[in-house]
Amino acid sequence: MPKMKTKSGAKKRFKLTGSGKVVYKQAHTRHRLISKPKQMKRKARGTAVINDSDARIILGWMPYARKGA
Repeated sequence: MPKMKTKSGAKKRFKLTGSGKVVYKQAHTRHRLISKPKQMKRKARGTAVINDSDARIILGWMPYARKGA
């Protein structure tokens, strides 16, 4: 059997936590920040955890990501 391919966009955008949850960087923090409210920019700092239904899809794109390790 040939190796399965990881989606290169997914490996750049998502990471797994130690418990196997999928983490991503919040959107709306790159450009045109003057027109965005302060509260929106503040809430978009750091990373966030994706909900389970979407995480199942993303883990399908990353077959060699370690789940629960």
